[in-house]
Order: sequence, then C-alpha cells, then structure tokens
Amino acid sequence: MAAKSAIIVGAGPAGASLAYLLARRGIPTTLLEKHLDFNRSFRGEAMQASGLDALCQMNLSDQLDRLPKAPISVGEIYLNGTRRARIPMSIFGGQIAMIAQRALLEMIVNEAKQHRTFHFVQGAMVRDVIQQNGRVAGVRADTPEGPREFLADIVIGTDGRNSILRKRGSFEEMADPQDFDVLWVEVPAPSWWEPGAIRTEVSQRSMTVYMMSSDGRLRIAFIIAKGGFKELRARPTESWTEDLIRRTTPEMAEHLRIHRDAISRAVFLDVVVGRLARWTVPGVLLIGDAAHPMSPIGGQGINVAIRDSLVAANHLCPVLLAGADASTLDAAARHVEIERTPEIVAMQAIQKKQGDLFMKAGYGLPLGLRLLSLLSNTGLFNLLMGKRAKALSHGVVPVRLTV
Repeated sequence: MAAKSAIIVGAGPAGASLAYLLARRGIPTTLLEKHLDFNRSFRGEAMQASGLDALCQMNLSDQLDRLPKAPISVGEIYLNGTRRARIPMSIFGGQIAMIAQRALLEMIVNEAKQHRTFHFVQGAMVRDVIQQNGRVAGVRADTPEGPREFLADIVIGTDGRNSILRKRGSFEEMADPQDFDVLWVEVPAPSWWEPGAIRTEVSQRSMTVYMMSSDGRLRIAFIIAKGGFKELRARPTESWTEDLIRRTTPEMAEHLRIHRDAISRAVFLDVVVGRLARWTVPGVLLIGDAAHPMSPIGGQGINVAIRDSLVAANHLCPVLLAGADASTLDAAARHVEIERTPEIVAMQAIQKKQGDLFMKAGYGLPLGLRLLSLLSNTGLFNLLMGKRAKALSHGVVPVRLTV
C-alpha cells in the first residue's frame, strides 16, 4: 500500500525538522512557508543541550558542526550594577550555544531537499483549510503563481503562535497571562565583553539580559512591563532610550550611548504563553508554538519545538508508511499530544518560577542574590538549585527518535 501524505504549514524549527524526518522515510511531504527566505529579526537562537541532542539524533551532527555558533560557557548575575554571581554552565552538563535560526533552518531544509518525496513551497500564504467528509484534507494558499489547493492525508500546523490552522480549527487555548514584554536590541560587542558569557542585570525595577549572537554581535533583551511599549514609544526617543541605557552598568551604558540609534530601532516582542486544551482535530495536528507558545525565559521555544518534531515523527511515520486509515492517523496525532504535554506543562511552570525569581523583585531579592553568589562559589548551587536549571538545559523527559 502506498504511503499516505503530509502537509506541514510553517518552515520554522518544528516544521522543517518534521518535514525532513518524514521525507527521509519516503513519505510524500509538502512544506509550506509564507516567507520567501529565512531572514527574521530576533528569532530564538539559544540551543540548549536538549535541542542539540535532538539534531544529533536526526543524524545532522556534521552539518550542525559547520554552522557558525557562539558557545555559552558562563552565566553572570548583577544586582544594582554589582556582580553577585558567576556560574559556569558546565555544572549543568551539556553544551549551550547561540546558533542563527536562519542558518539552522536553511541547513535542515537543504537536507530535506535531498529526498525526492520532499516538496518545499515558499511564499505560500495559507488562507483556509479544505474539509472533506468531516475532516481537514488540505489547505488553500496564495502562492507566487496564484491561489492553489494542497491536499494530503494529514495537515500539521507548525506556523507559530498566530497559527492560521489554530484559528480555522477553533482550538481552545489555555492562556497563561504574562506581566512582561521584551525589547530586543543588537549592537556591536564591546571590546571588553567576555566571549561565552551571558549576563543578567537586575534591579528593583528592571531586568536586562545580554548574550553574544553567532555572528559576534551583542544581543540585548530589555524586559519591560506588559503593555508598556506603547507608552514608551509615545515619549521622545532620547528620553525612553536613555531610560533603558540607565538600567545598565556604567561601562555598558557608555557603550550603548554610542549605539543609541540601534536602541531606538528595538524590536518588540509581545510575550504570549499558553497551550491548547487539545492539539488535534480530525486531519490536523499542531506542534511547536502553534500548540504551546513558550516564554522567552531559558530559551526553550526552539528546543521544545524540535523535540516535538521527533515525537511526531515517531508516531506518524509508521502509520503514514503503512497507508493507515483516517481514524488511525488521528489516533497517532493524539498520541503526539499525550506524550508531549507533560514536558510542556512542566517547562512552562519552570519558566514561570525562573521569571518570578528575577522579575518580581521585592525586599527578598537582594538577599536571594547574595545567597546565590554564596551557593555558586561553594558548589551548593548545583545541589540546591541545579534541578530546575538542568531541566531548562536537558529537558524534563527523555526524547528518543525511533524512526
């Protein structure tokens, strides 16, 4: 019996990875991407050990090694301009690195193109789903060649938190309201910046995170109050950019004033967190941010998305190759949700706890950071606080690719 086919909507980390995994098993797979290239501003680049391990399981180790990357070797925490803790990442085990998502996606898609059952359509804006016999049987999309219909036995939505498939499928979302947003800025790295460092600066009213990108520039995340961006931008540019600069240490502030124009062009991220009550409807499976938008804390989005794709491949490949009927396909899709939900629930809870530790600064925060410094210097950090940090690095449950 001929293998059944799949359409994947969205060529992000989950979509590209799953398309590659299906195509290499000989499953007819069409990957639809609305953009004509992979150039995006401030997509997630933090690859934790869990995500790197997933890529290695996909037999992409050699290709991954050739990508530009910026390893993270040490974490620093500053309180009111003074360094309170310096924590080597090695205590958590495994590698952490910044890898440009554009380069990563291009690599995965290029590997998928080596398989004749893979079809990649760029500039395909999905507008609606096609219903047949009470289930989704494909999608309608605007393409550079005009409107087209794409039919398949199952449609997988990996098109992010604004997923068109989520909207058309009337999925119920369980939102977890957040009290912060992020302004992303990128500037040349100062000459004194320590390669491999990730720095978090905390005061009673602000939090700022710095990390080196894979191309050697300094990425800065200014954490702001939820909904505060509109009020910020209503003020004169010199005023609100100076407020952000004043958060930082004196030497960083001096550097940022030289690059004030970059701060004025900050990219706004409206932080949205939650998960769907159910990831499937007949003929459709959602994974990645389409099913569970993650907080930016701990850089989990790209990592859990790739892990989603491995589990999806484990369950979908056997039934698609066997030419299974619709009910069997839908059951396999539900098993993806059942297997992945516990880690997503646990990871979002961990992200919330990490955020509360730093962003709900109260009278106990300075003492807490002083204790953190003591713990890290005596090695007790790994014993008392390492479980949460290790989960962020390695994941909550083991994920093994079996197909």
